Order: sequence, then C-alpha cells, then structure tokens
Amino acid sequence: MDSFGSDYSPSAGSGKMDTGTIMEQVKVQIAVANAQELLQRMTDKCFKKCIGKPGGSLDNSEQKCIAMCMDRYMDAWNTVSRAYNSRLQRERARM
Repeated sequence: MDSFGSDYSPSAGSGKMDTGTIMEQVKVQIAVANAQELLQRMTDKCFKKCIGKPGGSLDNSEQKCIAMCMDRYMDAWNTVSRAYNSRLQRERARM
C-alpha cells in the first residue's frame, strides 16, 4: 500500500478520524474565508467610493473617506451577522 492509504488504515492508531478536530479545522477555514471575503468586498467598495484618481499616496480627504467607509461597512456587516445568527438560533430552537 502507498503511504497515503496507510495513514487511514485501521492499523494506524485507533482507526477512527477525530471528527471533532476535523470540524474545528473546517470552522476555522470557513472563518478565514469569510474574513478574506469581507476584506475584499470592503476594499473594493470603499476604493470605488473614495478614490477619484489613483496615485502614489492618499490625500487627507481620501484617508478620511476610506476610514469612515470601512467603519460603516464593518458596522453594517456586524449588524447583519448578529441578526442572521439570532435568526439561526431561533430556527434551531423551533426544531
């Protein structure tokens, strides 16, 4: 047998994969992907809104616009996330 197949054979350890560990790894990967998507969307939207002519540096008004845009975007994201999680919890409680 090749080395890949032997990692999951019954003779290797208990023969069971730790589903708790796998689930935690998946949750971490999903959280990282969500954070990357949030950052990408926020960057795209705030850049389009605040940067008129791209150059070597941002002027003060562009810096303030970017900071305010990012703050508003994060506030909106957090509000939607809380509402979504609350709804999920209510739906789970009904089941």
